[in-house]
Amino acid sequence: MIKILFIMQIVLAIILTIVILLQKSSSIGLGAYSGSNESLFGAKGPQGFLTRLTFFLATAFVLNTILLGYMYNKEYNRSIVDKVEIKKEVIPTAPKSEDVPPPPPVSN
Repeated sequence: MIKILFIMQIVLAIILTIVILLQKSSSIGLGAYSGSNESLFGAKGPQGFLTRLTFFLATAFVLNTILLGYMYNKEYNRSIVDKVEIKKEVIPTAPKSEDVPPPPPVSN
């Protein structure tokens, strides 16, 4: 699920960038290459359509970002330390007095 959302995030970012660059601005952007304004979108040109499309794509991008962040946090909330198994080592103890031979006699 996260892979699909991540791919959709990349696609939305690319499409949103293209749609924003197609809009008419003071420097015209890529809108100069869109051809005649009156042929497909009417007398005002594509500005109304591109504005609504930009709003829709931006809303989808923000919602996808929030959902992607939620899914990442939900899935990766556990630490790798939680998966490590801790082995209890046996600490050697001193042998019982019965198992130890008596010390040699001390000569004076």
